[in-house]
Amino acid sequence: MNQPKRKLLQSIVAMAIVTGFAAVPAFAQDKPIKIGVTGGPHAQIFEQVKKVAEKDGLKIQVIEFSDYVQPNAALAAGDLDGNSYQHKPYLDQQVKDRNYKLVDVAYTVNFPIGIYSKKVKSLKDLKEGARFGMPNDPTNGGRVLLLLQDQGLIKLRPEAGLKATPLDVIDNPKKIKFVEVDAAQLPRTLDDLDAAGINTNFALSAGLNPGKDAIAREGAKSPYVNILVVRDADKGKPWVAKLVKAYHSDEVRNYIQNEFKGSVLASW
Repeated sequence: MNQPKRKLLQSIVAMAIVTGFAAVPAFAQDKPIKIGVTGGPHAQIFEQVKKVAEKDGLKIQVIEFSDYVQPNAALAAGDLDGNSYQHKPYLDQQVKDRNYKLVDVAYTVNFPIGIYSKKVKSLKDLKEGARFGMPNDPTNGGRVLLLLQDQGLIKLRPEAGLKATPLDVIDNPKKIKFVEVDAAQLPRTLDDLDAAGINTNFALSAGLNPGKDAIAREGAKSPYVNILVVRDADKGKPWVAKLVKAYHSDEVRNYIQNEFKGSVLASW
């Protein structure tokens, strides 16, 4: 091979090598990853995740929401990169109802739902016709009804499953009147109700202590473990792996155990 052809071949090979490496760029971040959370424990925990992630080169912007609907809507619209506030039954229902292209990529924490009251010390003390508050979304509402059934206050149609509604109640000896309210607003309604089923994150935000103030709570084994969610198109991206690694770090686990004293359980 003559000299000009040899040089041309070397140039082509060199270009191919450069092009090949360019096709698989190293992880680089131009702007912070936006993660939606609800106020209270989810927000507090993610501030710790943010600190751990920054050590690994991942910058996070934590954005708080006051309800359960907007974080998924914002993620689906591209206004967020991920969210951390919901359990899988809720996500599954949202995906079914709204056709969101969202997926869970990791377990996060478990918040055993509790029943609270300012009028009675025990569920057996509820009077006939008591007004009982419950979340107005299908999954959390069903969750509260299942807890009431476990406590012996009502009986549900066997086929109702996790998405039971007040219409599925087939036995109600105390003639409890169910008042469906946005989950975030339930702590504010306690003065006007005889009791209410409240998610732990909203109970904590309202100054309630799940370990002391709840007159009944879910058991430790629950299908309602919370999850980290991203768009389906993003699930394989490097920043997602870094995010999960940060959340599942020993630093975050220790923070959860020390800060919430068993009210919030690390689920990995």
